[in-house]
Amino acid sequence: MMLKQKYLFIYSCLLIPLLFFLSIRIVPILYSFNISFREWDLLSEEKPFVGLQNFVHLFQDEVFLASIRNTLIYVIVGVPAQLLVGLVIALLLQRLNRLKGFFRTLYFIPYVTSVVAVSWVFRWTLMKNGIVNALLIKLGFEPQLFLGSPSQGIYIIIAVMIWQNIGFQMLIFLTGLETVPKSYEEAAAIDGANSWQRLWSITLPLLNPVIIFSIVIATISFLQSFTQVLNMTNGGPLNSTVSLVLYIYNLAFKHFKMGEASAATIILFAMILSLSLLQMKILNRKIEY
Repeated sequence: MMLKQKYLFIYSCLLIPLLFFLSIRIVPILYSFNISFREWDLLSEEKPFVGLQNFVHLFQDEVFLASIRNTLIYVIVGVPAQLLVGLVIALLLQRLNRLKGFFRTLYFIPYVTSVVAVSWVFRWTLMKNGIVNALLIKLGFEPQLFLGSPSQGIYIIIAVMIWQNIGFQMLIFLTGLETVPKSYEEAAAIDGANSWQRLWSITLPLLNPVIIFSIVIATISFLQSFTQVLNMTNGGPLNSTVSLVLYIYNLAFKHFKMGEASAATIILFAMILSLSLLQMKILNRKIEY
């Protein structure tokens, strides 16, 4: 009797978060599928079924195509750069014997800082008459448009996102490095392997599960680029920085086209799911100690 009560209590505790997950995550996703196949306007009482018409309209919209292109740039440029910098910092911090906690905190502070505040600080410093351009003029260089440039803006936003999330990647890699057996590196060093050979042949292969996790998390983060884009450029200039999530936001809450916004959300969901599965399929491999 006591055993049954124990299991009943365990399943009851598991049921509460499951119901929360279903009501907050699964049900809205399924409901968005329904909306994506309807002409769903907040200002209209009728929501007729239109099939794939919303998806067709999206791919005929140049701004939507630009948002897809920009989102892929965010991922292709941002993910490798963020992982590389995070790994390098983690490797350097691992070698420190003093002040390791101080530097960990220093690199992690941007991650817990308000994204809106960080975005506006960079926006102010990179204005046409901002601090950075004033410094460039004093050094004898031409002032730059930075966020006002169609060719520079997106890469500046990527750099800000990398800078703010680098503490998270650093912490993940540091945790992974602590799990790598020291005996392997010591044995390789005795056999004459240099630092680069030990890193390439021992450390990185054993970090593979951590690398996969970091890549998937970073990819999802860059695919969902929104706050930095909204606050730094609002998608401009000339839609050169608009992300897919910002496009969905404008479509839903500025133009009230919930049907097309839901269709764009389904496309984003498909991109996140397919890229995550592809990365796990390609990068995942069995680790033998």
